[in-house]
Amino acid sequence: MRLLNLTPSVGTISMIKIDAWTLALVFLLLLLTKSLHAEDPNIIVIYTDDQGYGDASCLNPDAKFLTPNLDRLAREGIAFTNGHSSDTVCTPSRYGLLTGRYCWRTSKKVGVMQAEGDCLIATGRMTLPSMLRDRGYDTAMVGKWHLGMDFPGTAQDRDWSKPVQDMPLDKGFNYFFGIPASLNYGVLAWFEGRYAKIPPTVYTAKKPNKRHMDYRIEPPYQDTPRETQKALGKPGMEVAPDFIDNQCLTRFTDEAISWMEAKKDRTESGKPFFLYLPFTSPHYPVCPLPEFWGQGDCGGYGEFVIETDHHVGRILSFLKTSGLDQNTMVIFTSDNGPEKSWKNRVTEFNHRSNGNYRGGKRDIYEGGHRVPFFIRWPEGIKNPGRTTNQLVGQVDILATIAELIGAELPANGGEDSHSFASILTQPETAHQRVPLINHSASGRFSITEGDWKLILPHRKSKRELYQLSLDPSEQNNVLLDNPAVARRLEAAITKIVCQGRSTPGSRQSNDTGYWKDLNWIQPEEYEQ
Repeated sequence: MRLLNLTPSVGTISMIKIDAWTLALVFLLLLLTKSLHAEDPNIIVIYTDDQGYGDASCLNPDAKFLTPNLDRLAREGIAFTNGHSSDTVCTPSRYGLLTGRYCWRTSKKVGVMQAEGDCLIATGRMTLPSMLRDRGYDTAMVGKWHLGMDFPGTAQDRDWSKPVQDMPLDKGFNYFFGIPASLNYGVLAWFEGRYAKIPPTVYTAKKPNKRHMDYRIEPPYQDTPRETQKALGKPGMEVAPDFIDNQCLTRFTDEAISWMEAKKDRTESGKPFFLYLPFTSPHYPVCPLPEFWGQGDCGGYGEFVIETDHHVGRILSFLKTSGLDQNTMVIFTSDNGPEKSWKNRVTEFNHRSNGNYRGGKRDIYEGGHRVPFFIRWPEGIKNPGRTTNQLVGQVDILATIAELIGAELPANGGEDSHSFASILTQPETAHQRVPLINHSASGRFSITEGDWKLILPHRKSKRELYQLSLDPSEQNNVLLDNPAVARRLEAAITKIVCQGRSTPGSRQSNDTGYWKDLNWIQPEEYEQ
């Protein structure tokens, strides 16, 4: 009988050794990957509503109130003095922030949405929270949504036992607490997840505001729209019995801190977190809590910004006491410039919410879209305390974070998002952004490249060209003196519009065909 040779050969031994080394290497790489992943920063985006460039005291030496916590973000991070929202009103700016894509590429060409409607972010589109969730982040939104929600039933025929659909939980967020839209659009309740904690089963309308020129949303409420019409002379909008407008900032900050508290220990979850915290201030109704009355020298509006700053301070204090401070990136910015009451504050208090810029909310001029923009990240920002005037947009936040965490954006995602990570980590490197497009509430376009800003013709308004370094307040239209510059910028915006993207890559489709606001482009050129 032949005996089997069970002694391994030299080759077999070598293979065993190679396999062992391979396994060890793979295990080491897995540990290294896990270690690197564990060091991804926590990320908080605090988004204010209608806060102008001049409503941060570090940006406005003549401000009639102080914002010490915003000033701290600038002092301990980076102040972007040439930072822009992608539109000049709520809905489109929020779309741009969360998707890295200009909102005018969607069906929403002008204005804002109501509280109820199909979500503007299409199903399947990558968002900032979905990208981070797919990279292992816990994601939460606490605050004002204003991108559309699908409520059960119709007004006066609701079934609030059924879940809300097509809302933040369907767009990349694991957790949601907040309100559907601006307070003047109704369906006001404290929603958590897909359900209102107390459903909006009563009705109200705008009431006089003793501290500002706008309105209040506060009890008493009526049981039917007809009763509201009789009591207030206006049709009723849906509201929950426990909802009060001046509780928004406190409730949102409380809920945000509570959610972060449960996520702070990575040794258990192994996950970093992303928190999107869109406040409702200083958008109407201007309703500061009584403890802030009398602070500052700019009436109720100043008090409301001071209260907002206070809640930013609460977030920063939590990060410090919880040990999360060093590796948490806090991004603070606003969805557009100040509401039209900014003009009254100039005459009454000598305070310019738009700083030294022209216009405010809804306007195509700098005051409509140049906004406070700060990033603080102690562990990641090199040489903090810097101010940069390099051109950046809120659409760029997506690509910036993707680069910092090593995520790759798909061809059909973040089409207008350009990373400015180098500004954070390589201050000696000049950041060169492709031209940035801005857009007004009425549908007018502008394009900024370096020092030059071209405003495109719209309805009865003609082209305007400004050299911003010499004329930041856009008072001197130099179009006739610089026709070549205007032609170059017009060609650039035409390409960006028609290509469906401003980033490199294959052409993408806009969501609609040609529309009338593109009156400098021929329809056949758009359709090519």
